[in-house]
Amino acid sequence: MDGVPRVPKQWHPGPEEPAALRFSVLGPVRAWLGDDPLPAGSPQQRALLAALLLRDGRTATASELIDALWGDEPPSQALAALRTYASRLRKTLGAEVLVSESGGYAIRSLREGALDHVNAQELAADAEKARAAGDLSRARDLLRDALALWDGEPLASIPGPYAETQRARLEEWRLQLLESCLDMDLEQGFHAEAVSELTALTAAHPLRERLRELLMLALYRSGRQAEALAVYADTRRLLADELGVDPRAGLKELQQRILQADPGLAEPSAPKAEPVVALVRPAQLPATVTDFTGRASFVQELSDVLAAASSEEGRVMAVSALAGIGGVGKTTLAVHVAHQARGAFPDGQLYVDLQGAGSRAAEPETVLGAFLRALGTADSAIPDSLEERSALYRSVLDGRRVLVLLDNARDAAQVRPLLPGTEGCAALVTSRIRMVDLAGAHLVDLDVMSPEEALQLFTKIVGQERVASEREAALDVVAACGFLPLAIRIAASRLAARRTWTVSVLAAKLADERRRLDELQAGDLAVKATFELGYGQLEPAQARAFRLLGLADGPDISLAAAAAVLDLPAEDTEDLLESLVDTSLLESAAPGRYRYHDLVRLYARACAERDEQPPSERAAAMSRLLDFYLSTAAGVYAIERPGDRLVDHLEPTAYPGLVFEDRHRAQDWLYSEAISLLACVRQSIQGGFLRRSVDTLWASVDLAESGTNSKAYEGVASALREAAREEADAHAGARALVTLAYVHYYTGRFDPAREAAAEALELAAETDHLTSCWASNTLGVIALLQNQYEDGEAHLNRAIESFRACHDRAGEASALCNLSRIHLATGRTGSAVSLAQQGTGMYDDMGHALKGANGRYALGLALTQSGRLAEATAVLGEALAVFRNSRQRLWEGMSLFRLAEADLAAQRPAAAATNAETALTVLRGIGGEWRRGNVLIVLGQALNAIGHSGRAQVCWRESLDIFQALGAPEAATARALLNPMAVA
Repeated sequence: MDGVPRVPKQWHPGPEEPAALRFSVLGPVRAWLGDDPLPAGSPQQRALLAALLLRDGRTATASELIDALWGDEPPSQALAALRTYASRLRKTLGAEVLVSESGGYAIRSLREGALDHVNAQELAADAEKARAAGDLSRARDLLRDALALWDGEPLASIPGPYAETQRARLEEWRLQLLESCLDMDLEQGFHAEAVSELTALTAAHPLRERLRELLMLALYRSGRQAEALAVYADTRRLLADELGVDPRAGLKELQQRILQADPGLAEPSAPKAEPVVALVRPAQLPATVTDFTGRASFVQELSDVLAAASSEEGRVMAVSALAGIGGVGKTTLAVHVAHQARGAFPDGQLYVDLQGAGSRAAEPETVLGAFLRALGTADSAIPDSLEERSALYRSVLDGRRVLVLLDNARDAAQVRPLLPGTEGCAALVTSRIRMVDLAGAHLVDLDVMSPEEALQLFTKIVGQERVASEREAALDVVAACGFLPLAIRIAASRLAARRTWTVSVLAAKLADERRRLDELQAGDLAVKATFELGYGQLEPAQARAFRLLGLADGPDISLAAAAAVLDLPAEDTEDLLESLVDTSLLESAAPGRYRYHDLVRLYARACAERDEQPPSERAAAMSRLLDFYLSTAAGVYAIERPGDRLVDHLEPTAYPGLVFEDRHRAQDWLYSEAISLLACVRQSIQGGFLRRSVDTLWASVDLAESGTNSKAYEGVASALREAAREEADAHAGARALVTLAYVHYYTGRFDPAREAAAEALELAAETDHLTSCWASNTLGVIALLQNQYEDGEAHLNRAIESFRACHDRAGEASALCNLSRIHLATGRTGSAVSLAQQGTGMYDDMGHALKGANGRYALGLALTQSGRLAEATAVLGEALAVFRNSRQRLWEGMSLFRLAEADLAAQRPAAAATNAETALTVLRGIGGEWRRGNVLIVLGQALNAIGHSGRAQVCWRESLDIFQALGAPEAATARALLNPMAVA
């Protein structure tokens, strides 16, 4: 019976067979017929069933079974009892399944998949095959499937020596599978995710050196070298104390390699991939145009550079930078050359439009995040800073042959972090400026087409037959276009779409210099002249849409937002926009979303300034767009916060927003529209819509609270505050300051948060009662976090009274829950629990799921400190589930932190370590350093309690550095933990 169980003889049923029997031994011993559980009898009867199931279908004699059930001291009637158990099982399972043979018994005639341990064996075997074939992602998934078959302790509650032996064997097998799975996690780069699981496992199995080795490697690759070395020190001390031995050679070697910063440890041996996703080979290049024309010398020049980079002799990463005016064909040429070179870069091609010609170019860190995801990196493994993302990007590309096309770059500074940096890779860059400061780049200056090339392009689009009969007119057309490819393409496309026009008609139209500017002398005005041709052929409704939609900032615009700008039904708006897409004046970014090329947007705005009559229609269009965003954001706010009176005190709107049936769709809209919404708010500051802009930002506070877009949110809030000061608008200023206080608070900057909230309270005192309420509430929370309890209690009591005066129950509930924390901090645990229960109950009465989770968070803290730990864990778990479901990463991380505190208080240090580790991962990049420092304190306490004292010291030292840098009083706590004797 040693080793992994073999598969008993299986029975293959016909199509009309009844429900099949199933059995489990990787947990409680159970039996089912189909989905219906079957009675397995007493513990001894289940012990008999387990012994037979684990015999691989072979017959077990009566004496063997008696030894299995009772060992050396069987009862006097052991044989009779055995026969009774067998008889009962036969009645339950059927005589064809439990058979008597040669004075013993056997389990026979089972269908495939009937035994859970056999299923686990087959999955493990398949995983080994996948790993041997190099498919680590599939192997890892198969092992996870196998491990999922365990349901607690194997053979749970089964008596007898045989069960004890098998239980130990099956548990050891599970740990071996788990180690293999975690090993593959690290091979694929999931080291950060593995730390919390390995921490819990080493606590549960402290003498298992392989787990300790994996934990050291995971910590080292997560940038936590000191903790990795501390694990070794903890292990060496534990082995010496418990067993009187030293760590095995492999563990010692790993410690030395970490001390030496061995480069071989720094990166996983296999490319990082998303869970359940194979190695990703991105193919992001836009489609090349079928009518690409000319540019032969440029194509050859660029192709030679790429070929040299991808050859076996290529020892450096190649960069080619194409420069030229807008519309000269830089992107078309780069995409064409990139497609020709695809075979030389088998590991993929990346593409991004850097939007360098616009007012808000793409941020390199955002682009790197998208590239890393496209290359198979999990979201949780992507670091926050630009430098870390760029380094990880280069590491992921090391050893690969990838072509990167960086389109429409602003300058060399934007490009540098996006370059691969390793041999075998190459980058193509397009820009309107010549990048002389991009070190090592092969510079290409792209000019307009030659007359012959321009005519060829025109002929391919319009058709040989129409051009052949009017060659001179065709030459006049391309000359009037300044031989600019984009202008030629627009003109030819319009002509091709109008069969009644002749080439001469088009040439005559272009002969009017009032409709065309000299491209070489006016620079970008040449592009404007070519757009004028297409714009002039639009129907009035199309032209109006083209002009007005160009007014909106933001990278793109949704169909619903466009309908607001145009004041048209969605169906009519979609027809207009699709017709503009056909003219190449508008692009379809995604289903239901549209965007302009940056130069076309500038031209559209110029048209609006020139042609829109009356001029007030431009302001009216932007007013409708802001109304749309304010109305929709208010609806999202109301769904998330039923009963909150803010929605009753927002500026009135004349244009309606979208209506959502459930909170998930509402959240999807808010997060997908975040960039465009914030751009509209910022733009509207200058449009005379200050108060509506402020209210739109406040109604979108989830964007700051979740940690998503918090940097952009802060920038808009600051701009609104300054605008309100310039206009001496106390009402708008107070509300802008409240939003600014929120975002400072959520990012852990409490001093500026307090200053903003205090100024808001002063401004709102006479003009805006609701804002005054929320400013007081915010001041109370900040005072709590800065240990100014007397001030905090005064602020919160004032907020409660104010909320009650204006019948804002949601605000009152918030202030009550916050006051609960003040009571808790000052030792009044009983009233703290009562206040939190009162606030949470009010939220529940209003159906306020999200804020109810905030109430449960406060209640969990109070229950933890009151010693009611089971209740605390339950309510914090409920809060955590809501925060996760609502994509509130800050509060998800903080709930995990509070669960870790409750686990510590309940003497569950391993669970506390797991929750604290997960909290650190979730809070990466959000919440500020103060919150991170507090999580590190608790993580260190949990690690110390499970014997990882070295790692604990590292955590406490890091927290001390954080608190000292912030000047926070929590530094004393960290210092006491690091040196308890000195404090004593």
